[in-house]
Amino acid sequence: MAWLKRLDRFLLAIIAAAVIASLLPAQGVAQTVLDWLTTAAIAVLFFVYGARLKPEQALAGLKHWRLHLTILGLTFVAFPIIGWSLQVLSPWLLSPSLYAGLLYLTLVPSTVQSSINFTSIAKGNVAGAIVSASASNLLGVVLTPLLCWALMTTSGGLTIDPSSILDIIGQLLVPFVLGQLSRRWTAQWIASHPKLKLFDNGVIVLVVYSAFSSGMREQMWQQIEPIDLVVLIGVCLVILAVMLAGSFWLARRLGFNREDVIAIQFCGTKKSLATGLPMASVLFAGSPVGLLVLPLMVFHQAQLMACGSLASRYAKQVPDEVVPG
Repeated sequence: MAWLKRLDRFLLAIIAAAVIASLLPAQGVAQTVLDWLTTAAIAVLFFVYGARLKPEQALAGLKHWRLHLTILGLTFVAFPIIGWSLQVLSPWLLSPSLYAGLLYLTLVPSTVQSSINFTSIAKGNVAGAIVSASASNLLGVVLTPLLCWALMTTSGGLTIDPSSILDIIGQLLVPFVLGQLSRRWTAQWIASHPKLKLFDNGVIVLVVYSAFSSGMREQMWQQIEPIDLVVLIGVCLVILAVMLAGSFWLARRLGFNREDVIAIQFCGTKKSLATGLPMASVLFAGSPVGLLVLPLMVFHQAQLMACGSLASRYAKQVPDEVVPG
């Protein structure tokens, strides 16, 4: 699985950005330049997202509405309920900052690329995964800020400035819509340049460096102990295990076939680092976002490892010549 190795290198780049920012955070003029560069890069990233998504796929897939509604329900209802309920762990087990990060993790949309890849490897409903993962990101541009507004200002201990909604519209939604409108001229060029994925990854690494630079200026690491990281990893693993088992049980309970169960499990249990990090830098501008995005980074790696193993196991259950329709 060469693509999984590339994801591992991506993770190493993220870790390197966090370490470098912890040792050499951007300050002064460099900080100002970094802020402007990050803002511009995020806008371009969401333009590319818009140009890359095919609206006709979503329209064609609406006939399988039960599948998509189940996946979106897991992403934007079940996950947020879990995140909201975890407030019982704060502050005695989780610091308020880490709890806020866990809550935010549960509010971001699903991944696109890895959800589709894992579903394909496991010989599940790839077409359904494409539609649902794309719809999750499309709706997430609106739903995630609204969920953050509703839950994080009451349970997460954070204040979201009303102007951040305008920032979301200007930096994320408008470029995304422009990307969709530009597909007539840009879609083919983007599809013919798969190395644009390197730009996607580069923006995320840049956002991580910016977030951790901000965290260092806010003395982020002075606010967390090693035991806190252990607890955080444990909680992330529990959330992932609950969602993987729960999504499988729910899909079976609702009578979905094997291919649909796989799509539901892989699309409904993942959270997007590529979308979540840029959103956090816009939504919580002016706040220390280093600790806020740490749970998402931990969960991202855990979901890749768990779903990679699960997809391989599913693949072995079906002969190579059998290709689900």
